[in-house]
Amino acid sequence: MLVLTILVAAVTPGAALLFYFYLKDKYDAEPLHMVLRMFLLGFLVVLPIAIVQQGLLRAFGDNPYLFAFGISAGVEETFKWFVLFHFIYNHTEFDEPYDGILYAVAVSLGFATLENIMYAFSLKASFGALLLRGLLPVSGHAMFGVVMGYYLGRAKFAKAAERKKFLAMSLIMPLLWHGLYDIILNVSGHYWIWYIVPFMLLMWYGGMDKVGKANNRSPFRFLKKEEPTRRPAANQAVQPTGLPEKKEA
Repeated sequence: MLVLTILVAAVTPGAALLFYFYLKDKYDAEPLHMVLRMFLLGFLVVLPIAIVQQGLLRAFGDNPYLFAFGISAGVEETFKWFVLFHFIYNHTEFDEPYDGILYAVAVSLGFATLENIMYAFSLKASFGALLLRGLLPVSGHAMFGVVMGYYLGRAKFAKAAERKKFLAMSLIMPLLWHGLYDIILNVSGHYWIWYIVPFMLLMWYGGMDKVGKANNRSPFRFLKKEEPTRRPAANQAVQPTGLPEKKEA
């Protein structure tokens, strides 16, 4: 029972955030199996990321700035970007800008969720610690995914001259935000909470703004729903179809 409780506590933040962003798709909901597929691909990149990071740590040491922007953010965001570009960027289901955000969030949350599970069982984390991780690392990865997916969506539907610029930004921008996040946690000491809270609020504010902008660029927003059949007024008689209306003498 304890194992199940820990597992649920570790998985719930990622699953809840994925469901939240799935519901944010206003105009053309993505197939659920595609979203789950990308979520599971996020699971699968955890091992190669860990191997590369351990190798870089042994080679370059643990300088906090190199670790934040290179070993941590650099490796993780590059792997996630690689998965998105090769598995979903050219897929037919990627047919509106918001899809970039949804699939990027799915990959990021898959990575963060397995990382959370490993943390929970390896360190025997308490419920409070897992709740804090849900509010910070898991939520943070979701926001990095929003940034990456927003620029992937811009690249997908941009003119050819601007495509490379947005593709580059889809990797560079989440890497920078992720690096700043790690710097705050690793360098600010006992006062980290005073910096990380406004940082996360800023990330969520900017992320939700990007969600709105991506939805507003959807080509499906012009498709109007069929108007309902107009009902006659309560005091208006309904004439049989095909028969002329009777006139009073």
